[in-house]
Amino acid sequence: MNIGTRKSIKTGGKEILVETGKLAKQADGSVVVRMGDTMLLATVVAAQDAKEGVDFLPLTVDYREKYAAAGRFPGGFFRREARPSETEILVMRLVDRALRPLFPDDYHAEVQVMIQLMSYDGVHNPDALCGLAASAAIAVSDIPFNGPMSEVRVGRINGEFIINPTMAEIAISDIDVMVAGTAKDVNMVEGEMQEISEAELVEVIKLAHAAIIEQCNFQLELAAEIPTANPKREYSHESHDADVRAKVFELAMEKCKDVARQGLANKAKRTELFDAIKAEVKAGFSEEELEHAGKFISTYFSEVKKKAVRWVMLNERKRLDGRQFDEIRPIWAEVDYLPMVHGSAVFTRGETQSLTTLTLGGKMDEQMIDGATFQGTEKFLLHYNFPPFSTGEAKPLRGTSRREIGHGNLALRALKPVMPDDYPYAVRIVSDILESNGSSSMATVCAGTLALMDGGVPIKSPVSGIAMGLVADEGKFAVLSDILGDEDHLGDMDFKVTGTANGITACQMDIKVDGLPYEVLTQALEQSRAGRLHILGKITETMPAPRPELKPQTPRLEAFNVPNEMIGAIIGPGGKIIQGLQKETKTTITIEELPNGEGRVQVLSNNGNDMAEAIRLIRQIAFPPQVDEGATYEGKVKSVKEFGCFVEIVPGTDGLIHISEFAWEKTAKMEDVVKEGEMLTFKVIGKDPKTKKWKLSRKVLLPRPERPAPEQPTAE
Repeated sequence: MNIGTRKSIKTGGKEILVETGKLAKQADGSVVVRMGDTMLLATVVAAQDAKEGVDFLPLTVDYREKYAAAGRFPGGFFRREARPSETEILVMRLVDRALRPLFPDDYHAEVQVMIQLMSYDGVHNPDALCGLAASAAIAVSDIPFNGPMSEVRVGRINGEFIINPTMAEIAISDIDVMVAGTAKDVNMVEGEMQEISEAELVEVIKLAHAAIIEQCNFQLELAAEIPTANPKREYSHESHDADVRAKVFELAMEKCKDVARQGLANKAKRTELFDAIKAEVKAGFSEEELEHAGKFISTYFSEVKKKAVRWVMLNERKRLDGRQFDEIRPIWAEVDYLPMVHGSAVFTRGETQSLTTLTLGGKMDEQMIDGATFQGTEKFLLHYNFPPFSTGEAKPLRGTSRREIGHGNLALRALKPVMPDDYPYAVRIVSDILESNGSSSMATVCAGTLALMDGGVPIKSPVSGIAMGLVADEGKFAVLSDILGDEDHLGDMDFKVTGTANGITACQMDIKVDGLPYEVLTQALEQSRAGRLHILGKITETMPAPRPELKPQTPRLEAFNVPNEMIGAIIGPGGKIIQGLQKETKTTITIEELPNGEGRVQVLSNNGNDMAEAIRLIRQIAFPPQVDEGATYEGKVKSVKEFGCFVEIVPGTDGLIHISEFAWEKTAKMEDVVKEGEMLTFKVIGKDPKTKKWKLSRKVLLPRPERPAPEQPTAE
């Protein structure tokens, strides 16, 4: 019986087992990757040939977490896994961004990589293994690939770096960074951190790359044992014409350089000029020539345009919009733009603009998360929207894209470290990109900072963000601050860095060029710091500190702890008490049990008097005053029975006035003498030994009627 091939490697002191040839054998490549009792199945299939007219790599990376992996049922009516969660989408993006640059440029066959979480032990985080699993599946296949590659997570506890930390370790780490790369280069970095220095980030990347090199060599050893992995399949997905390419270069190169030299800040104008050159190139061919050359012109013109712009940058030190390499585009910002929201800001840098809003809410507004590996709530949300009009396009809206989820997550990770500890509000930030020409996620970070401060959220420090670029060729390089969209597309690196004046809070780096020296990376980080501080100055010019008070339209929220044994008394049977309190005080009241055994009560209201009354009533229930036997009280009748009435002595504590203790005269029917809700004055006369209920008396406080004098006998 063939049980496949198994090999193991230790990374960060943790053993990783990789198995192939046992499951999913009809895929071009498949592996099972295991760390502890967390197991992933990764498969890859590639079409034998490219589809007609496809001139790009149609790569799909899919990651799904099976609820059975954690011994759970999926939520919802159908009780089955449905569309991917945001967590799954973010993992897909991490793997995709690391894999995509490593396929041959001329390979255009459809490729599908699928990664599934099959077993989860609650200890080892599966996303740190997904890059290794995907690459290993390709390595044992015959699909052309310039890998292998791998991904590792880096954490730090008490100054000590940890490779692939456990879930418990990452919870107390001040760094959470994912790094991907090949044995030669790092090509992707993403993570969040607690205001670390640029030098510390470089140290993290170097440490991660050492582990990546080991895992890449391990994959090569594994693939060498698989007969079907070698040789790789042959393909021919592109056809070219050297004569047409040479003519396009001759007709367009100098003209494209001239446009690049003009330093035009207006994207539309640059596009117009480049389009005009392309039209001139087409006009340089006869109609007969275009029948053959037409299909090549767009491709070759794009090559010319890229080479021309990069040549001008590297040799004449000029950027497309005329700026210096370290110069930031003009910035203007405004807060309190929208009058009725809880906080708002407009942040504009060059031709990129974000309108961002802040909304504050209570416990009921937190996002419920019911995933295979995590169940709970999230109280800090950031949503990023990128409508087509922001780039002057008309496109159908098809729901939230993976890109929007990824950019929103980066901005969230940038701002989360500066949120105040134990902030009681649920916080939602929404960034609507109204114009875009590069760095829209970084505009979101800046606008988000201003919206938080405008809304009176006492953040620890303002955060700014910048996108850095790189152009490198033939030993020359240029590091670009605050890149344009075109510079991102035509360049070799997109490195987004966010942080405060004290250090970096988040980063995201995608490198498209082989062999980026650490000296260049260090220069990019130092240049990014200068840019971040410049932008930070513009932010603090607009608003130097958070507002001391919330805006009038923002609901007020107070939270306090109560004894665990009093949670039931506050809620009441069937929620009767808490619902009554909300109705009476016009507030929203929530209560939850904390891990320490206490209850956490949260009161949300738009009216200070209503909130104060709700808190007073809840505290009376949670911390009831002592009932003293023999003392006199005034309380409300809670219910009327045939045998007497129950009266509230103090909030949360009732007692019984028996029918015989209501009045000195005989009471025939209780409902004739007292109604529910009526206020009575009474005395506590003892406690029933069986029911433990307080016994009350009203009649002892009433004047006792005089007994009629006995009749005197009459004399005979």
